Amino acid sequence: MAVLLTAPGAAHAAPAPDSARTPGESRPVYSYDRAVRESVWVDTRLDGDGDGRTDRVAVDVIRPREAAEQGLKVPVIMDASPYYSCCGRGNESQKKTYDAQGNPVQFPLYYDNFFVPRGYAVVLVDLAGTNRSDGCVDVGGRSDIQSAKAVVDWLNGRAHGYASRTGPTRTTADWTTGAVGMIGKSYDGTVANGVAATGVEGLRTIVPIGAISSWYDYYFAQGAALFGSGPDGLADRVESPGARGRCQAVQRRLVEGAPRNGDWTPLWDERDYVKDAHKVRASVLAVHGMQDLNVRTKHFGQWWDALAEQGVERKVWLSQAGHVDPFDFRRDAWVRTLHRWFDHYLLGYANGIEREPMADVERAPDQWSTDRLWPPRTTRATTLRPAAGPLPGVGTLGTEPAPPGATESFTDDPKQNESDWSAHIDRTTPAKAGFTTRPLTRDLRLSGSSTVRLTLTPSTASAHVSAVLVDLGPAAVRDYADAGEGIRTLADRTCWGSGTTADTGCFKRTEADVENVAHTVVSRGWADLGHAADLSHGGPLTPGTPYTVTLDLAATDHVVPAGHRLALIVAGTDAGLVEPASTTPRLTIDLRRTWASLPLVGGPAAFSRATRDARPYDRDDTLRPGLRVPVPLHLP
Repeated sequence: MAVLLTAPGAAHAAPAPDSARTPGESRPVYSYDRAVRESVWVDTRLDGDGDGRTDRVAVDVIRPREAAEQGLKVPVIMDASPYYSCCGRGNESQKKTYDAQGNPVQFPLYYDNFFVPRGYAVVLVDLAGTNRSDGCVDVGGRSDIQSAKAVVDWLNGRAHGYASRTGPTRTTADWTTGAVGMIGKSYDGTVANGVAATGVEGLRTIVPIGAISSWYDYYFAQGAALFGSGPDGLADRVESPGARGRCQAVQRRLVEGAPRNGDWTPLWDERDYVKDAHKVRASVLAVHGMQDLNVRTKHFGQWWDALAEQGVERKVWLSQAGHVDPFDFRRDAWVRTLHRWFDHYLLGYANGIEREPMADVERAPDQWSTDRLWPPRTTRATTLRPAAGPLPGVGTLGTEPAPPGATESFTDDPKQNESDWSAHIDRTTPAKAGFTTRPLTRDLRLSGSSTVRLTLTPSTASAHVSAVLVDLGPAAVRDYADAGEGIRTLADRTCWGSGTTADTGCFKRTEADVENVAHTVVSRGWADLGHAADLSHGGPLTPGTPYTVTLDLAATDHVVPAGHRLALIVAGTDAGLVEPASTTPRLTIDLRRTWASLPLVGGPAAFSRATRDARPYDRDDTLRPGLRVPVPLHLP
């Protein structure tokens, strides 16, 4: 299908009977400029701000007028967000706009422009405590999730909607089939995950893009803080001015329930959607950037694995970008895919998308491959073990265990990061211990989530530890560390669907922002050693005592090409990505009791083939510096 590109104000097609539609594909048969645009306030049945009345959330709706006139019901594409007034949505930070009477005029993003003419309603929900809604933001908790779930209930006749924020006049959603698809990037996609995890009836599919699956894992990595503040800071950022004044009790609960010591508390349990994956009824089209350092791919990986265990229908796009919407890195293909996905799951068209390859993976900038299943069926957890090498801190990585008593040591340097460690992998440096394979004789593919089990002895009472997997060799990659996180925004625009003067449906084009590097960090993970025994109760370490911890590394799909080397680096603070511990310890690694479990396509046999007859590496060779590591924006 060719994506429809129209100029703003172009003539709109008249309604056509179903027989005029292409089989298996919705067509733009309804007018956009005549669409019904309305606001509804839905009762959440919660009183989050404690004012004695239940909260109503604002819901802006755009739907085809001709369908309503013909008595035809339409499905709903829904994006529930806290960002419609504070921060905006999309690459151009679009916000909702209204006319003098308070009627919605601009609906951010392209969903309305493209899908309303094709027989869908688009519903944009202001989460509780934001924009025109009552209540309070609770950052992924009951209020956030119920804000959106209540709207799904209203669309299915199970909740009350009103024509105004405070008035008694009710309004019903008698124009919809009740079939809902939720979509959104970041916080919005996170809410979609959370609503799906309630098992609400009527939610047929979700499209989470760069979304959180457990809010603890957004703010902490196994006890180690990832940002300098907690959920209260995000709530303050997105709340409406009115909510900021009336929601101080909720803010206090966020501060008290999310201590900065990294302990898992009941607050985090409420915001963990992974544990409720068994309730999910909706299909899932997930999108994530493998270099997303804001919402890291651990969120995608653990959510995907939990959904797989429940047999949920699912598909994934994995890009080389950071925290970026696929509309801005593969626009044509994405809109085609999304169109067919919603047609199938919301309109019931038998277009076969559910039988197509499960995964699209970006191998190099703008170069994509597909997999029938993801991870591929032949993927097996493969144990690789570090061993000492000819120089201190410069070791080897293979299948044979190190001899008993073998150790390596490093001293935490909070000013260094994974790029510093990788650039000096073949040199003895005090802040890291690195272990590498010989240059591979065949390509070696990692697909899925890794773990690294470490036994470490600290010299002080606190310690943070990092483990990273690195592809050592030259490559052209998306510059995920730059401001655009792998994309460059251009001046010219393309138009997606129909538009009006106030909502054109035209967006700036983008292109890949490419950087040539000498190494690529494939996956990373961090932990606080004081939480190794109990994530709920961290504590001080006993210097000189060995501790064992298993680090969860973020999910990835990466091919280490023949001629490159695969490295495991163990170090302390990963500057810019994890907060340092209160001390800067020297840590000694027990190599015999340390190993990595990697998801290799082909398993141990593939590793054996890729390292067979490998030549020794000339350690006089030097690597050019790779990508710098950015400090992620604290805005999911």
